[in-house]
Amino acid sequence: MILEEIKNINSNKEELKKFGITIGAVLLLISIALFIYEKPSAPYFMGFGMLLLIFSQLFVKVLLPFQKIWMTFAVIMGFVMTRVILAVLFYLIITPISFVSKLFQKDFLNLKIEKEKKSYWNLKNEPYEKSSTEKQY
Repeated sequence: MILEEIKNINSNKEELKKFGITIGAVLLLISIALFIYEKPSAPYFMGFGMLLLIFSQLFVKVLLPFQKIWMTFAVIMGFVMTRVILAVLFYLIITPISFVSKLFQKDFLNLKIEKEKKSYWNLKNEPYEKSSTEKQY
């Protein structure tokens, strides 16, 4: 699954150009922020950003291994973070709702069996109209 996504990373000339421009621009923005705060690493970010921008315009194929590594990292990070976000959502939102509903004995789906009932059929109060089957919601 994840290997298939990594194999299908699009690395044509346009994608490589977009990659170089995007990463180069981000590095230039970081270098500007570092210059403002007078950090000594600002020239390195600016140099690497300018290099990526130049390569994205003149030597696009040089960016191929960098783009493959970067996109592989992005696919792996997306795979991991999806599971982390879903686990956090489940344990911090869904599980407490379940505990509270059990505490107050809520039956949201009407699954409680009542032996004295003859039928569990829910009668519809509105009259049937043909148009209601076309637009169900």
